[in-house]
Amino acid sequence: MEPSCKRRKTVEPKDAFTWQVVPVLSERESQNIVLMPVYAAPVLDKKEASRLVKEVSAVYPLGDYPHLKRVRACASVSSLHPLEIILCPAGPKQKQGPLLSLTELFPDGQVSLCGLGEPFLAQVPVYPPLTRAQYEEAVTHWPVSFHENKRVSQALSGCLFAPLEKAAMQSHMEVAIQAAKQGARQGMEPVGAVVVDSTTGRVLAVGHDCRNGVHPLLHAAMVCIDLVAHGQGGGAYSYQDYPACSSFQVDSSSAQSSPLGDGLPYICTGYDMYLTREPCTMCAMALVHSRIERVFYGVQSSHGALGTNYHIHSRKDLNHRYEVFRGILEDQCHSLTPILALK
Repeated sequence: MEPSCKRRKTVEPKDAFTWQVVPVLSERESQNIVLMPVYAAPVLDKKEASRLVKEVSAVYPLGDYPHLKRVRACASVSSLHPLEIILCPAGPKQKQGPLLSLTELFPDGQVSLCGLGEPFLAQVPVYPPLTRAQYEEAVTHWPVSFHENKRVSQALSGCLFAPLEKAAMQSHMEVAIQAAKQGARQGMEPVGAVVVDSTTGRVLAVGHDCRNGVHPLLHAAMVCIDLVAHGQGGGAYSYQDYPACSSFQVDSSSAQSSPLGDGLPYICTGYDMYLTREPCTMCAMALVHSRIERVFYGVQSSHGALGTNYHIHSRKDLNHRYEVFRGILEDQCHSLTPILALK
């Protein structure tokens, strides 16, 4: 059941969809909090806190860890000291040796040690939290700053898409499922795909896996990219033997123009792709190069590169990134696997 969200008056019942749209976040957004050891010390006199922060920060700035707050309130109400301060990062092997003293940490007298207690090791988050779940985990170790991405939070709570949008998603995935079934009857892998113009809702290409026929590299995503190119007057392969693979001419008046100035988009710029199965690395990279905007897939794959093995869609070293969501009609997409055995 989805969390309660603001809904329009004329909507389907909230239990009308038996599937969930799950965002596939970046690797950093998906991982658990990574911790590192730091030297910290009790602040025995609260009046000394401001001075200590200034002097310690001058010697050991936390420039690589701007999310960490230098001082925290002591968690225990029975504590003899009100605050604790991060002094400096500790080496990764620190647990194996004796703790350094204050005079060893500040050998040149750069910091007046008045008001500081004996140092101890604390575990703090290495990276800034990117989701609320990461933030809630991080602050159990040490206070951190958090700049929430509202869109990500909406997606994780199930409130990003309105019921009418989800109905359209289901309709597009149903078309992809039917294409997968038709391809499987011709001896192909049971994977289907659909490309949609997200601004108009118009279907631009419908395809299925053709790796056992036209070309071994023609996975469903590759077929649909080529079919979109057909609709723009290009394309590299013929699908006359595969009637379920079809393309529709792009309306250049509403398209985002390509650098060529012909009024047409650069292949899949601004478009959505629906896939019954998570694409592999080759297809995920092809989606980068074709400038897809969003990808929705039904089920994960052991060879998948959009969440399972890699997060190709969110790599910062690539020149394009796109959003990915999974789970639409997951059960129906999962049931496609044994189709070849029934052929």
